Amino acid sequence: MENYDVVILGGGNAGMGVTVATRAAGLSVAMVEARDLGGTCPNRGCTPKKVLVAAAHALHDIERAGQHRIAVGKPELDWAALIACEKDIIRNIPDRLAAVMAKRGVDVIFGKAAFIGSHVISVDGRRLEAKKIVIATGSKPRSLPISGAEHMTTSDDVLNDPVLPRDVVFVGGGVIAFELGHVYARAGVKVTILEALPHLLGSLDADAVTQIRNESERIGIRLFTRALVKRIDSINGRLRVTFAIDGSESTIDADRVVNGAGRVANVDELDLGAGVVVQREGRIEIDEHLRSRSNPDVYVCGDAVWNSPQLSPVATYEGTLVGRNIVDGPIHRPDYAQIPASVYTIPAVASVGLTEAKAWEQGFAVKVYANDMQDWLSARTHAETAAWSKIIVETTTDKILGAHMVGHAGEELIHLFALAMKHGITASQLSDAVYSFPTFSADIRNMM
Repeated sequence: MENYDVVILGGGNAGMGVTVATRAAGLSVAMVEARDLGGTCPNRGCTPKKVLVAAAHALHDIERAGQHRIAVGKPELDWAALIACEKDIIRNIPDRLAAVMAKRGVDVIFGKAAFIGSHVISVDGRRLEAKKIVIATGSKPRSLPISGAEHMTTSDDVLNDPVLPRDVVFVGGGVIAFELGHVYARAGVKVTILEALPHLLGSLDADAVTQIRNESERIGIRLFTRALVKRIDSINGRLRVTFAIDGSESTIDADRVVNGAGRVANVDELDLGAGVVVQREGRIEIDEHLRSRSNPDVYVCGDAVWNSPQLSPVATYEGTLVGRNIVDGPIHRPDYAQIPASVYTIPAVASVGLTEAKAWEQGFAVKVYANDMQDWLSARTHAETAAWSKIIVETTTDKILGAHMVGHAGEELIHLFALAMKHGITASQLSDAVYSFPTFSADIRNMM
């Protein structure tokens, strides 16, 4: 038996966040990773995806060159070279993170972990006993009960595929489908998104979704809601998707069919029962301090938490809180109210705080400032194809309850709204600030 103060299952952002406070306090820490240090985000998610998104942004800029009176020819994208570039950028990430863990004094163990007791973990025959165990195993693509689902690929496959397909169907209309769909569409691929629910990007403000839907359709993406996929068949090297809308069946043929139905906690191989960790369909029951309700010496953070945003910065934030709770005792609670997030379409959708519907639902009296900014001088100067904002302000306190943007550098400006919300800066104070001009930030005063 090998003994530690803390054993962390997962070497991604959440797990690494745990090591900061625990190692600073002198606790012995082991980290178990089944694949590569860094986890999904830097190796198979956020970071490599942004390389493709950046290329798509360049294509978007070329599309608008004529608006700046610049004559250009049709661009040619070398997809295989782009994938190779993406791989080169992320190639050294696991080694760099291994060096960080070594410097921090964390024992990194590679292998598959599973509970064999309430405080004991087995890793390929090794037995690790710990006073505290942290589940930070991240997430995996949601499986879909569709006949022929084995023909679907995942976002991992998209980031590894050197062959640019002619046409792609995404099953599911969430973040993955929209982000990769925009990359593909900018690269000249015919893209179709099939969403079973009535709404796309269900967690976002409905008006923001309408804006990005319009822009998606403008660049040729076909979007269907209430579309129930019946089966996927392989026919002569192509894939045929059969789906039904209101009982009427249709088919689409494509080179690729991508699972865009989101991700779920990657915990089903941990034998949680042996660790006295209660879960329901992969959802571990936790308290307000991110502890297992059935085994309070087990903490959960990152995408393994079923009811918090699946975002890389959130994983780091939760991991940091778990580390502090292990050292200080369970006194720290996560607060997700002012965490900004973006969907990296082109242009991006950015949001923080409550949607308009949620604000009314929670009983707030609000003023809603919605702006189509395409005729604003800044948007015209930059030839924006979409520029829109909605700011939600509580009437009695002048506090900002939510902000939502499409385009207009929203993925950057959203942080100003998040900071204002976090530190109690009112809408009037944010609007009255002096901003450098001409910038997109200078338009904040006009948004409210």
